[in-house]
Amino acid sequence: MQQKPTLTLDEVNHILDAAQREAESNGWPVAISVVDDGGHPLALRRLDDCAPMGSYIATEKARSAALGRKETQAFEDMINGGRSAFLSVPELKGTMTGGVPIVVDGQIAGAVGVSGVKPDQDAQTAKAGVAAIDS
Repeated sequence: MQQKPTLTLDEVNHILDAAQREAESNGWPVAISVVDDGGHPLALRRLDDCAPMGSYIATEKARSAALGRKETQAFEDMINGGRSAFLSVPELKGTMTGGVPIVVDGQIAGAVGVSGVKPDQDAQTAKAGVAAIDS
């Protein structure tokens, strides 16, 4: 039988806190979502002044990163490179930069999605959250 890593509530809170610190230190009003390896929501935090739509987009980015097993920037690059058919893939609605998988011992334990600012800023914030459980 195989074993897989799962995120604890404590780890999810560390991820949210680290991502929030990154966003606030840069003045970025974002939504931060954490999902498990199947893309199921574990937590969502929407910072002050973030548009309500950011919550939905952040969750879809996180879900897509978990299910696709890679950063959502790869999907966005694929689509922008001409593979528009990828837009029709079921369950991968968050194909914009800002979703980052959480890899533990070579396995996906979940993902973080961030939405609200520029794509590279969303990704930077998500990566700060992921890094919180690496340390």
